[in-house]
Amino acid sequence: MKIVHVITRLILGGAQENTLITCKVLAERGHDVTLVTGPALGPEGELFNQAHGQGYKVVVIDRLRRAINPLNDTVSYFQLKKLLGQLQPDIVHTHSAKAGILGRYAGYKLKIQNPKLKIVHTLHGLAFHPYQSAALNKFYIAVEKSAAKRTDFFISVADAMTAQATAVGIGRPEQYVTAYSAIDEDDFLEPVSQEKKRDFRRKYGIGEDAVVLVTVARLFMLKGHEYIIESARELSKRFANCVWLFVGDGNLSEHYKQQARELGLADRIKFTGLLPPGQIPLAIQSSDILVHCSLREGLARTLPQAMLCSRPAISFDVDGAREVVNENTGRLIEPKNVEHLIITCAELIENADLRKKLGRQGRESVKKKFAPDTMVDTIEAVYRKLLHE
Repeated sequence: MKIVHVITRLILGGAQENTLITCKVLAERGHDVTLVTGPALGPEGELFNQAHGQGYKVVVIDRLRRAINPLNDTVSYFQLKKLLGQLQPDIVHTHSAKAGILGRYAGYKLKIQNPKLKIVHTLHGLAFHPYQSAALNKFYIAVEKSAAKRTDFFISVADAMTAQATAVGIGRPEQYVTAYSAIDEDDFLEPVSQEKKRDFRRKYGIGEDAVVLVTVARLFMLKGHEYIIESARELSKRFANCVWLFVGDGNLSEHYKQQARELGLADRIKFTGLLPPGQIPLAIQSSDILVHCSLREGLARTLPQAMLCSRPAISFDVDGAREVVNENTGRLIEPKNVEHLIITCAELIENADLRKKLGRQGRESVKKKFAPDTMVDTIEAVYRKLLHE
C-alpha cells in the first residue's frame, strides 16, 4: 500500500513516538510510506533523528504549525493538497488536531477525484476538555464533527477516546477501533545495571537508599506537577528518604523550581530537564514509583513505560488511565485530590514488597498490549478492510 501519515510536529511526545513506530513498522512490512510534518518548534525537544534511515520518506511543510494562524493554515492546506496529489496514496492517515483537520480536508479533495482513497485519523487526545471555555469547546467539536464527515475510519489510543468523541457526535461507533500506542519495549524491558542506576542518582544528588517518585511529563499546564509538589510538602515531613524527580522541560519549568524553593523542597524535588528518549528507561528504572497527575491525556505512555520497567504507577483517573492502571498494577486517584494522592504515595513508599508485586504484575499486563506489532497489526487490518470495501 501507498500510505501518507500527517502530523503537526515531531517534538518529544506520545503522538509523535506512536507515529514514528507506525511508519517504521509499515515500511519494514514493505509498504510505501511518507511522513509529512511541520517543524519541531518549542522547548519539548525533537524526534527528527529517529525518523532518518527508517525506510520511509519525510517531508517537512514549514507553515504547518500547532498554533491557529489563518495564513499559515491556508498555505499548509494548499501545500498538503498539492503534495497528496503528487503522491497519489491509497491511505491518508492523520494525527493530532491541526494536522488532523488540514490533512483530512486536503485528502478529501483528492478523494473526490479518486474515490478509492481512504482517510484514517488517530485520536491521541481531544482538543475539547473541561479545563477551557465552553465556547472554545463548542468550536473544536464543530470542527472535529466536520472533519469526521471526511474520515473513513478512526483509531483511538484508548477506549476512553472513542467514548468521548462519539458522545458529542464525532463519527459513529462502528468507525472506531482501539490500538494502544506502541512502545519500543526492549529498552524498558532490559534491566539497567546497579552501577548505571547509582551513577544516574548521583548525577542528580539522590542517595542510593532514597525512595524516588518519578514524573515523566512536559512541565506544562494541565500536566499536574503542582499537585505532586503540594503532596511532597506533606510527605517530605513524614519520609526523610523520599525524593521527587521531574523528567522533562516546558514553559513552567522555572515556576515549579521557584515553588519548590519557596516550600523549602529544593533538595527533595529534582529536575533533570529534557532527557533524550533513550534515557527515559534509565530514569524510570533508577526510580521506585511513577506518579502521573496530568488532568487530560489520551493514554499517557509513561504509564505502560513504567510498568514495562516493573514500576508501579500512581495516576489521576482521567481518560484512558484506568485501561492500564488498576489495583493490580498501581493506584488511581481522583483528579486534583491531593489528600488521596498523599495517602496513596505513602502506602507505596512504606511497602517495598507491594511496589515489587505491583510492578511485576504491571509488566505482564502491558507487554503484549503495547508491543509495536500489536498496534500495527490493528492499523494494517483497518487499511486492508477499507481498501477491500
